[in-house]
Amino acid sequence: MSAAESPSARTPSWARPTPAGAGTVPRIMLIGFAAATAVDLGSLLFGWHLGHVIAKPLLMPLLVGHVALRGAPRLLVAALLFGWGGDLALLFDAEPAFLVGMGSFAAGHVCYLVLFGRRATNPLLGGAYGLALAGTVALLWADLPADLRIPVAGYSLLLTAMAYRSSALGRAAGLGGALFLLSDTLIATGVAAWPQLPRPDFWIMATYLAAQYLLASGTLTREAGVR
Repeated sequence: MSAAESPSARTPSWARPTPAGAGTVPRIMLIGFAAATAVDLGSLLFGWHLGHVIAKPLLMPLLVGHVALRGAPRLLVAALLFGWGGDLALLFDAEPAFLVGMGSFAAGHVCYLVLFGRRATNPLLGGAYGLALAGTVALLWADLPADLRIPVAGYSLLLTAMAYRSSALGRAAGLGGALFLLSDTLIATGVAAWPQLPRPDFWIMATYLAAQYLLASGTLTREAGVR
């Protein structure tokens, strides 16, 4: 088979992964993600529930399309897709849906942890995250529904481990991990019926979307540097 007849040559240029981030389609996907983010956050800010229901299911698929076309590792794609599953589940206001969503996000955190590997991280940062975990669970424990205490505590442990280990990929990914922890802590305070900020869903989604984007971009930057 000649070079001109290779499978790569027969693949349209727009469909080939672009590790360096070049190409029109990845940029279009990113613009779509930004537009869906604006619609979703605007809908939450101004109380337009239908806009949130329409925009939220589009968010992670658009980000997945962007990173996949840039040659993202499969574990990053899987983590974002599990995040999408959690997003869909949390559109339903019921405890079983909440547990399904938490399980889907937990699977995404496992993907992130495997993706981060054994790269070195700051042990002092790990200690700070450990204290934050212990303090948050202790404060929330009595106010959580009894049947959610153990699942929330287990999920919090996994989430905190992901947030800490994300710093191994650099500042952007580390900030993404911290924002993911903040976003889910805001959800937990709502479940515990603590006083909330005005428009709490806006702050939850704003920190979550920033977290997923920073984790994705930090991973892509690290992968590009390795290559």
